[in-house]
Amino acid sequence: MDISILRHSASHLMAMAIKRLFKEVHFGIGPAIDDGFYYDIDLDKRLEPEDLIKIEEEMKKIVKEGLPFERIEITRDEAEKFFLEKNENFKVEIIRDLPSDVKIVSLYRNGDFVDLCRGPHVDNTKDIKYFKLLNLAGAYWRGNEKNKMLQRIYGTAFFKKEDLDEYLKFLEDVKTRDHRILGKDLKLFSTSEDIGPGLILWHPKGSIIRHIIETFWKEKHFESGYELLYTPHIGRAFLWETSGHLGFYNENMYAPINIDDQNFYIKPMNCPFHILVYKNSLHSYKELPIRYAELGTVYRYERSGVLHGLMRVRGFTQDDAHIICKKEEVKDEIKRVIDFCLFMLKTFGFSEYKIFLSTRPKEKYVGSLEDWQLAEESLEDAIKSSGYEYDIDDGGGAFYGPKIDIKIKDALKRDWQCSTIQFDFNLPERFDMSYIGSDGEKHRPYMIHRALLGSIERFFGVLIEHYKGAFPVWLSPEEVRILTINENHEKYANEIFENLKNKKLRVKKDFTNEKLSKKIRDAQLEKVPYMIIIGDKEIEHNTISIRTRQNKNLDIKNVDDFLKYILEKVENKDIEI
Repeated sequence: MDISILRHSASHLMAMAIKRLFKEVHFGIGPAIDDGFYYDIDLDKRLEPEDLIKIEEEMKKIVKEGLPFERIEITRDEAEKFFLEKNENFKVEIIRDLPSDVKIVSLYRNGDFVDLCRGPHVDNTKDIKYFKLLNLAGAYWRGNEKNKMLQRIYGTAFFKKEDLDEYLKFLEDVKTRDHRILGKDLKLFSTSEDIGPGLILWHPKGSIIRHIIETFWKEKHFESGYELLYTPHIGRAFLWETSGHLGFYNENMYAPINIDDQNFYIKPMNCPFHILVYKNSLHSYKELPIRYAELGTVYRYERSGVLHGLMRVRGFTQDDAHIICKKEEVKDEIKRVIDFCLFMLKTFGFSEYKIFLSTRPKEKYVGSLEDWQLAEESLEDAIKSSGYEYDIDDGGGAFYGPKIDIKIKDALKRDWQCSTIQFDFNLPERFDMSYIGSDGEKHRPYMIHRALLGSIERFFGVLIEHYKGAFPVWLSPEEVRILTINENHEKYANEIFENLKNKKLRVKKDFTNEKLSKKIRDAQLEKVPYMIIIGDKEIEHNTISIRTRQNKNLDIKNVDDFLKYILEKVENKDIEI
């Protein structure tokens, strides 16, 4: 049996328990999801975590009762009347929105609880043995902010107890890695309601890591033949009308700003600006391919309900690039970008990944079917010739062209979307881009959009959770902390401090009057990779004692040896300390 059937049945079980405990509850939807299930409910009482315990106990009672899941088929008119009488208006709305050719609907009954549902379900409540209610959230009915806010209860269910136990352990690990908590504890970033949701404040420590990431990013782009651009944050409405964003992407854009009686829009993407840089001069076929790159900050409207720390924001910096090339260069350029993506991701410690080819959306898209077929074949051919395995994400392409998505796995084996490579046959046409060919005539170039890390904000959030805040030494905002046992050791400690600082290491000192054990503990809580401890013995023998954040002692006693050790790790970008 598919586990989604078990989990959907568990959502019905939960709904039945809720109905027994809270008579005035009304139900929205209760589907199975990837890791469990949820049910949206309308209840005057605001549920608290302790209510989940009560609901769970009631669910266990119902399991013991051994109630069968009975399928009932009735006409849609009968179903509408049935739920109207029960004052289940959300169910009535669902029935009324069914396609007109649907004449029969199915209900499922457990004892005195009846729900609108396609099914299938397990045979009996006794089949649902291992489950757990997890947390509460708010959710607008049908995901629309104009609709009523409902309470959503999440849970999960498994066939085996050991699978449930393993999943609950996984969730505890997820909590300890939550980038929002670690970001606050480690003073990396924050948000503020005074500024607005989904807008990030980078603190000094987080800014150091961002600087390291961006510096490495720029160096590798220069080495790979890219040219760096900087472009404005707003542009006239004409720009976005020409690009098609106002027609196809308007719901994700902010309202216009009126300047000198003209509408300007905050940019959701960088591509039109890069195109105008290209069009600023005439180009020969000998100049192609041209590779423009920018760490460009863009702004997109995201519903407040989906905002999530660094992972889903309204303002973010995209590590964007656009490759303008001839038709015969497309395949090699895409192969080159795939290799570049994987090199960057592996450098940051992500060695497991999946590649997806995302094809034409079912509804909103531009261009002819012939264009889409050519573009999809070009991308697929490039992946195949590179020797990488891939899956098809049917309908997952952008409105202006298909794309390759690369999803990485973190330390908990969770998938994260980062790199994207998009083929665009739309914008070159819309902006009348051209180059002079070997025949002296104008020709239309092809364009490839790509982002290696996705957005700097999201990638940073993934890094925090992947490393649990304990970054590799080359990424750590503070690489070394020097600790003294008492004030008599400060002169020697300062000499070491200056020596390390002169080697461009990020080093700080703790010469406070606190006990050494507390100083060590503070450094470990702040995830500092290395601590140099200075006391009488170290001064007497002109040595150092080194402890790692894992509370291990390094067998290195000489400052020069330590410098060689740590500088080699930084140079090689080792992910282990």
